[in-house]
Amino acid sequence: MQTTSDLIREHKWKIIFTLIIGGFIIFAISIAVGLQDILNVLKRSDPEIIIVALLLEIIIIGMWTKRWSLILDVIDKSPGFSTLFVMMFTSLFGNNLTPGAAGGEPMRAYLLSKFEGISFDLAFVSASADRVFEFFPFVLVSGFAVYMISTWHLPFLETLLISLLIIIIMGFFGILIYVGVKRDIAERLLLSLAKSLLPIFVRITKKEITLHYVTEQISFYVGRFSTGFATVLQDKQMFTLGLSISFMMWGTDMLRMYLCFVAVGSFPPLVPMIIIYTIGILITILPTIPGALGLREATMVGLFLVVGVPADIVLAASLIDRLISYLMPTIVGAITTVYYGKLLNKMDANSS
Repeated sequence: MQTTSDLIREHKWKIIFTLIIGGFIIFAISIAVGLQDILNVLKRSDPEIIIVALLLEIIIIGMWTKRWSLILDVIDKSPGFSTLFVMMFTSLFGNNLTPGAAGGEPMRAYLLSKFEGISFDLAFVSASADRVFEFFPFVLVSGFAVYMISTWHLPFLETLLISLLIIIIMGFFGILIYVGVKRDIAERLLLSLAKSLLPIFVRITKKEITLHYVTEQISFYVGRFSTGFATVLQDKQMFTLGLSISFMMWGTDMLRMYLCFVAVGSFPPLVPMIIIYTIGILITILPTIPGALGLREATMVGLFLVVGVPADIVLAASLIDRLISYLMPTIVGAITTVYYGKLLNKMDANSS
């Protein structure tokens, strides 16, 4: 199986190009909103509140690490919090550089198999099971979001598009849960869908991808996810703790975003902020630009305007949030990735 490192190396120019596009979208929005207005808002931002928001992000990563550790203790043995905490940053580096945040789980599995002696299959199961926990808060809030958006005085087309986006993503979560419960049926459905769509995909992308390769990938990921889902449900104590941590992570994430607004002197209405930010997070799941750079900002600016928050305030707060929740983990993750790369080179040199 191709590792995340290989994937990033193979598609590095495409990744760089999409990141540039994301940066250009943010710049274009800034020009449209008023670049000087945004800079003025950022100049008067409170650095102490920003530091608190940064600490909350580190706490979120720590809670994420603890949840992963609980799963590993059920299926094998956790190597310890500090070890997993460093690996988590490398995983976030993989997530932040791949569209749809899909690169982190293989990265975690690879590191566990190489440095901790846990089989790649079990390691991947632990990462997949960890992702299962994220579904529950988002499904709950997303359902509430569809109702709340219908009460806002948005144009009909915008309400329809946003509601459809949320429903589609909730449907995707539902399909994943179905995969966890009915693996064989789900695998057959996905294989049937792949057979229908593969010729179109090959014609559009001009890539030589065989049905055999696609079948292997579907079987691998469906199998690992299904096992991970079963792992989450088999231990009631771990499931309860993991679910509690997931909701605490979600709450802390919302508080961090709220503090980003407070840092620039704004106090947005809480319920709309939670819903809009949740929609922004859901957009990052879409396999488009890594981190949905620019797309999330455009969506948040448009929706916050509806509830009376000026565009320059929204974009300034969003940029601070990006600095804390995207740039910081990516930079630290790049450092830990280089660290693990050097360790791997040493291991290869010693074995030869």
